[in-house]
Formats: sequence, C-alpha cells, structure tokens
Amino acid sequence: MPESARQPHGEPHDGPFLGDFVCFSIYSASLAFNRVYKPLLAEMGLTYPQYLVMVVLWEGDDRTVGGIGEVLSLDSSTLTPLLKRLEGMGHLTRERDTQDERVVRVRLTPAGRNLRLKARVVPGCILEATGMSMDELRRLQSEIDALRRNLEAANG
Repeated sequence: MPESARQPHGEPHDGPFLGDFVCFSIYSASLAFNRVYKPLLAEMGLTYPQYLVMVVLWEGDDRTVGGIGEVLSLDSSTLTPLLKRLEGMGHLTRERDTQDERVVRVRLTPAGRNLRLKARVVPGCILEATGMSMDELRRLQSEIDALRRNLEAANG
C-alpha cells in the first residue's frame, strides 16, 4: 500500500490525500513560480499577469483585446483592468479599431518596447530557479500542455 494511502498512525485509509492530487502539485508549483517572479518583476513595476500581457505584445504588437485574452485564457473583465493599468504606466495604448468600433486594439508604446530589454533577464533567472535543464522544462511543459488540452476537451 502506498504511503499516501495510510493514516498518520499507519492504518489503511481510503483518502483522498492531498499528496495524490496532481492539481495541487501544479497549483503549489504555480505559487512557487509566483514567489520567484515577484521580485524580478517588481524591478520593472509589473505584476505577473501584467508581465504576461507584455510578453504577448512583445511577441506581436498591435493585437486586439480579444486576441490577447484568447492567448492568455482571460476574459475581458479580467484583462481590461490589467490593460488600463499598463496604459496608465505608459507601456501601451488602447484604441477602438477604425473598421469595427466594437474591437479595441492594443499597441506598445516606445516605453513598453524598451521594457523588454529589462525583461530579458527574467527567463534565465526562472530557469536557474527551477534547477532543471531546458530540455527537462520543455518536456514538462509539453506534458502540462497536453494535460490542459485533455481537461479542456473533457469540459467541453
């Protein structure tokens, strides 16, 4: 019988046990990632969600709010306050699309583009903090991505 299937005093138990939850392992790893990211991003004045928005824009400027939300799996009610804050910080602009006023386009400012230079150190710091090789992390990421896709498919 696995250790996790025993009560503290050694007698069998039918669980559930937190140590058996893959979701908790991923959740707690996410919290640990955030603790590593926090001081790195604080130097740039960004939160982790703001950093993710900036990364999406650094990958491809001039995106729609909907397009950013789709990439980050965020709805507009969560994304809009992030964008407003980043706009207030001078990193991006938001403007209605000239062809369709329902669409809001997001573009980096020169300050937002320049922030990328400061952010270049972040991935290396995160890699070092994981204690894993790049190949190990890519393999893990691939497995987690497959898990996410399977869960999304199961949820409809």
